[in-house]
Amino acid sequence: MKKKVGIAIKVVLGLLLLGGGILLLKMLPDEAGMRVLPYVCIGVGCGLFGHGVGDWASRMAVRSHPDVERQIEIEQKDERNVAIERRAKAKAFDIMVFVFGALELAFALMEVDLAAVLLLVFAYLFVIGCGVYYRIKFDKEM
Repeated sequence: MKKKVGIAIKVVLGLLLLGGGILLLKMLPDEAGMRVLPYVCIGVGCGLFGHGVGDWASRMAVRSHPDVERQIEIEQKDERNVAIERRAKAKAFDIMVFVFGALELAFALMEVDLAAVLLLVFAYLFVIGCGVYYRIKFDKEM
C-alpha cells in the first residue's frame, strides 16, 4: 500500500510540475528574469512522471505473478548483486572525481562566468566532502 501511494504521488507531482512549467512558459514574458524556471519544472515533471509510470507498469506486470515478483525481490536483495552494484557506484565515483576536476579546469580556462565555475567547484567539494565523511563513518563502524 505504501508503494502505491508513493507511485501515485510521483505521477501526480510530475504532471503538476509539467503543467505548471508549460503554463509558466506561456505566461512569462520573454524578458523576464526567471526564464529558466519553466524548463526546470518541465524537465523535473517529465522525470517524475516517467519514473512513476515506469514503477506502476512494472508493478502491474508482476501483479498477477507473485512467484516472479518474489524472484525479482530475491535477486535485488542478493548479496552478490548488492556487492556488484556498490562496486559499480564506487568506480563511477572514482571516475567522476577526475571528470569534474577536468571540467572545472576547462571552464576556468575558457573564462566561463565566475559564478558558474564557483558553483561547479562547490558541488565538487561537497561530493568529495561527503565521500570523506562516509569513509570516516564506515571506518568507525567496521
